[in-house]
Amino acid sequence: MFAQLTGKQKTLVQTLAVVIFMASLGWASVPLYDLFCRVTGYGGTTNTASAAGDVILDQTIRVRFDASVERDFPWSFKPVERTMELRIGETGLAFYEAHNPTDQPIAGTASYNVTPYEAGSFFTKIDCFCFELQVLQPGETVLMPVTYFVDPEIVDDRDAKSVHTITLSYTFHATDIPEDYTPPAEVVTN
Repeated sequence: MFAQLTGKQKTLVQTLAVVIFMASLGWASVPLYDLFCRVTGYGGTTNTASAAGDVILDQTIRVRFDASVERDFPWSFKPVERTMELRIGETGLAFYEAHNPTDQPIAGTASYNVTPYEAGSFFTKIDCFCFELQVLQPGETVLMPVTYFVDPEIVDDRDAKSVHTITLSYTFHATDIPEDYTPPAEVVTN
């Protein structure tokens, strides 16, 4: 069938094929990059665990906390503490404060990363507000916790052993409120 097309028709078909191929790569790039980052720790992607390990070193590391919101997202969002110093392997608990100043409920999800990137695979979250959709009611202010530790294996890694400060950054993005969402009992008003 392709052999029966004229020169202009072949060029059109080839151009459309290239456009479709490039669009497919664009669509697949986000999930493939996310998978790559989770597997390798590249790009500041963190690990998760159900509990901290048993090893706590005498060596300390500083953790900085950063917060932002996407453009036109109305929440205010900030870390309660800007920095913490803890021993490597020790469990840390940090809080972020979010406030919805509007007169309507607003949902958001947090994306995150860790810098420097070589520390990402050693920064491990046990529990985090970023694992779930967050919905703030009108005027509501909440404290959102993140429980974490820095894996002691960081001191043996060729690229990460010289890291003395890790920055954990979150950015909140607007999300649609699910149709089946029910506000918590203490927020329900009649």
